[in-house]
Amino acid sequence: RYQDQKLQLYNSLTGEKEIFKSINEGLVGMYVCGPTVYSNVHLGNCRTFISFDMIYRYLQHLGYKVRYVRNITDAGHLTDDADEGEDKISKKARVEKLEPMEIVQQYTLDFHNVLNKFNNLPPNIEPTATGHIVEQIEIIKTIIDNGYAYERNGSIYFNVLKFNEDHEYGKLSGRKLEDMIANTRALDAQSEKDNPQDFALWKKASPAHIMRWPSPWGDGFPGWHLECTVMSSKYLGETFDIHGGGMDLKFPHHECEIAQGEAAHGHSPVNYWLHANMLTLNGKKMSKSTGNSILPEELFTGDNDFMEKAFSPSVVRFFMMQAHYRSVLDFSNDAILAAEKGFNRLSEAIKTIEDLTPSKETSIDVPAWVERCYAAMNDDFNSPILIAELFEGAKMIHAVKEGKQTATAGDIELIKETFNAFFYDVLGLETSAKTGSTDSKHLDGAMQLIIDLRTQARANKDWATSDQIRDQLVAAGIQLKDGADGTTYTVK
Repeated sequence: RYQDQKLQLYNSLTGEKEIFKSINEGLVGMYVCGPTVYSNVHLGNCRTFISFDMIYRYLQHLGYKVRYVRNITDAGHLTDDADEGEDKISKKARVEKLEPMEIVQQYTLDFHNVLNKFNNLPPNIEPTATGHIVEQIEIIKTIIDNGYAYERNGSIYFNVLKFNEDHEYGKLSGRKLEDMIANTRALDAQSEKDNPQDFALWKKASPAHIMRWPSPWGDGFPGWHLECTVMSSKYLGETFDIHGGGMDLKFPHHECEIAQGEAAHGHSPVNYWLHANMLTLNGKKMSKSTGNSILPEELFTGDNDFMEKAFSPSVVRFFMMQAHYRSVLDFSNDAILAAEKGFNRLSEAIKTIEDLTPSKETSIDVPAWVERCYAAMNDDFNSPILIAELFEGAKMIHAVKEGKQTATAGDIELIKETFNAFFYDVLGLETSAKTGSTDSKHLDGAMQLIIDLRTQARANKDWATSDQIRDQLVAAGIQLKDGADGTTYTVK
């Protein structure tokens, strides 16, 4: 199927949309930077992982065999990205008085649990930094042998100025090394680096540092940037198709990855760099320090100060899909309420497909609509345009249901297949029960009985019973909607 589609990706490295062509026919290697597991995964991080889950799903939908690698950073990420401060996991372990690997286990489980609720597919390989210490030491040796790193007091630093003589440091972020040097303060007397731009490949462990490994340069731990170079090249090759991550990682993390890859292997490590943009909350950057942040679990339970009620993971996911992955998205009470209405409309339309009566002729152009759905996703995974097309599909469904349009059995089946493909498989959304499943029929039967009892209570002017039925259903996550054609329900 991918042979028939002209998929374009926005490549951060070139700043342009490019036709996607995988290195190996029918196969895609994709690496996405995973979490540093020292705290609960926040909603902004989730947006990045949900975006790349959607990209992974669409590539698979097109028929590619995808090897999706996403790492777990369980060592080496310093509190200061300038290679200073304490390892984030060691610091948390010291504060909590726990072993670092207890911290890692606790927050890795939280990460998996939250993404599972969002219906994210797991990656094919999820390697850890601590599981690849040997490989990191070996690549450091190679970079030193190639003349792009030096040792100082048991730490190894990447020589950015030397690298820039033969390569271009800053090409991903668009930063010129001369400008970086001009805007950098002189090193203080404590620094071991030759230049402020140099970054750590290996840090010597102080006597108090808990996470430490033996190396040719003494006990220490790897630099944050190194693990991704090692794990991506180990599982996907020295050059692979797609590297993804949040926009905030473009510099320095991804810039350093490119430098390390070129310094070790002599060529560019990645063909297409993809970056997901950030999520704001009520118009401001999400930040734990200012209190302007919300955890996914707080959204699902309604236990927060920002939203008026609880929202299901699928509604939150749908809200995120309504913006392009490269655009900033603002999370607010009004915006998520509007998204919930839209999500419910599409869910109802999918249920309605089962009730359509086929005609001998079709008055709507279903194949053209299907083409537009693919065109949206082929344009750099443009999920908001796809969703707009799904709403057009919902209009078609209702028009056929109301007798304003006609559709053959084949066209009705095509509408159903397309909704299943894009709503469920590509966007990764879930309704209370998928169309036509046994659970759905059982639930529909039970709910019809309850709705009939409530209708009878209202006919008898027994408002107390009517309200009690409605309120208890709301508490159970089921919303009734009274309309001209009777009462319907949606599951939140």
